[in-house]
Amino acid sequence: MARNEEKAQSMLNRFITMKEEEKKKPKERRPYLASECRDLAEADKWRQQIMREIGRKVAEIQNEGLGEHRLRDLNDEINKLIREKVHWERRIIELGGPNYTKHSAKMTDLEGNIVDVPNPGGRGPGYRYFGAAKKLPGVRELFEKPPELRKRRTRYDIYKRIDASYYGYRDDEDGILEKLEGPAAEKIRAAAVREWMEMEEIKREAKKAVKSREVVEVGLGSKILFEEEEDVIEEERMEREREEKDREKEFVVHVPLPDEKEIERMVVEQKKMELLSKYASEDLMEEQMEAKAMLNIQR
Repeated sequence: MARNEEKAQSMLNRFITMKEEEKKKPKERRPYLASECRDLAEADKWRQQIMREIGRKVAEIQNEGLGEHRLRDLNDEINKLIREKVHWERRIIELGGPNYTKHSAKMTDLEGNIVDVPNPGGRGPGYRYFGAAKKLPGVRELFEKPPELRKRRTRYDIYKRIDASYYGYRDDEDGILEKLEGPAAEKIRAAAVREWMEMEEIKREAKKAVKSREVVEVGLGSKILFEEEEDVIEEERMEREREEKDREKEFVVHVPLPDEKEIERMVVEQKKMELLSKYASEDLMEEQMEAKAMLNIQR
């Protein structure tokens, strides 16, 4: 009995569905050209229809198991729908509607960063990749960033970054160096003041002893004498250095130098020999040399 009721209910549902479909208007086909539409509401309706188709195909292209060919076809279909959407948005603006192009989605890489993929044709938006199509061979390289080449710094770039901090002029601004150097500076200053006070006390006692003609204490006198000895030693050392410098400046001649007369005689003798060699023969020169040797003449 229940089976017959189910059959009747099923037939009733089919009959009601058929009647509702008869009442509906025939399905309208989207115009091929956006310029053929004259109604703003219809243009907005066709844009919404394209947006739904793009959404379905974008959801489908996320599946990496569809295969390379199917992914490429889906990506081509999505880009075709995007171009058609742009035409309808432009037509909506012409009919006085809102500008949807201001809020259009940007192209992103695998990490979600916005990238600019130029369009070689120069018309409309550039070709885009969606979902698993970004990981296809030859497509991944488009989204990979080229390796950054380390540019060698020039001398200008090096000196441009040198400021007062480089030379240590701002080391005191953080306060750390002041905390470290403060106690040490106080100790050095206290030691210098204490030494100066001791020396002043020694000088004062020495002056009193000289005026009163008394003997100075052993400790104080030894310090004064030690200082005087240091001064004497320093003066002797400086004197020795001066003597050594003066000794280095002196020039000692170990060979006797000729005077002006001797130099003049040597020049005349040289000219005489040149004239004789020029106008006299070799035999005459030999006879003259023999005669000088016999007469023991040196010139």
